[in-house]
Amino acid sequence: MNRRMAGSLAAALIPAVLAWAGAIGPAAAAKLSIYNWVEYIGETTLADFTQASGIATRYDTFDRPERLEQKLLVGGSGYDVAVPPAEPTLAQLIKSQAVQPLDKSKIPNLAQLDDALMDQVATSDPGNRYAVIYQWGTVGIGVLPGRVKALMADAPLDSFDLLFKPDVARRLAPCGITFPVSPIEIIPAVLDYLGLDPNSEKTEDLKAVERTLMAVRPYVKSFATVADLDELSSGETCLVFSYSGDVLRARNRAVVAGSGLEIAYVLPKEGAQLWFDTLVIPADAPNPDAAHAFINFVLQPEVMAGISRFTRFANAVPASRDFLDPALKNNPAIYPSRQAIARMFTVHAVGQRAERARARMWARVQTGN
Repeated sequence: MNRRMAGSLAAALIPAVLAWAGAIGPAAAAKLSIYNWVEYIGETTLADFTQASGIATRYDTFDRPERLEQKLLVGGSGYDVAVPPAEPTLAQLIKSQAVQPLDKSKIPNLAQLDDALMDQVATSDPGNRYAVIYQWGTVGIGVLPGRVKALMADAPLDSFDLLFKPDVARRLAPCGITFPVSPIEIIPAVLDYLGLDPNSEKTEDLKAVERTLMAVRPYVKSFATVADLDELSSGETCLVFSYSGDVLRARNRAVVAGSGLEIAYVLPKEGAQLWFDTLVIPADAPNPDAAHAFINFVLQPEVMAGISRFTRFANAVPASRDFLDPALKNNPAIYPSRQAIARMFTVHAVGQRAERARARMWARVQTGN
């Protein structure tokens, strides 16, 4: 989006936000503090909000949900808006009373949200009292197809066998395999791959996951946050377990850099996790009125389209697709088909005992013993 377009968008949105700024008052509207994932907002979203409302913003980022959860559970974070994943983080924050119920009378643009998707999030947030969907997508594989085929002409490019089948991983190891630092996404994926309940808390199921991961651990080159795809965009690794939009952004980086690398996102045929990131207001937010104003602002179709245009993730505002290029809104890696969604699963928080067992298992996987 160029500066002229950004200015026009902000001007168009001013009437929708000025009433909120007036209601908030100049003292309380001085600053809005936001805590969000790295590279996860539109290029002009914050500037547009400030221009439309007069509310300045402070924007900090995190690279894994555990950091966000820790800050909000301890309290006193100073943030007015945060962006936790629906599971397991949002459910835990609600249970711990670390977030406050939304005042829906202050968010008229809730009407823009897709009811079916909000129903999915209601499993974590009954009645959708505490959160709205910010972005959503899937967890699959970032691939350099050319390098993979050079090592294995018959590589299963539509399958999690690329990462979890030892014979395949062994042959592809020379071009680099990257796993995530956090186990939150990968353990449910392996459970589902093995034909087990992705939310299983059974000891024997976790042992099956450990056996699967340990069998391919010798072929894993590195561990990285799922949003850190520099190794993929630079060609240092050829297979990464990651989010759909992050892989697509890595592809764009490679294009801009003129590297000539072909980067693809694979939605495995076995199924994949369907995830939702949400907007919430911490229980002790210093400026909750401004937070409501910001949430209402980003739920406008034009604004949400600008965010998806940059993040390469889907959003839950159907009308925003009218403002997206066909290459984006018709991309099945971003907006999967109904048939693909039918093969997907969502996750929920597991009990503390299972969580500790998962953490211990993952530590063994990372160290390789």
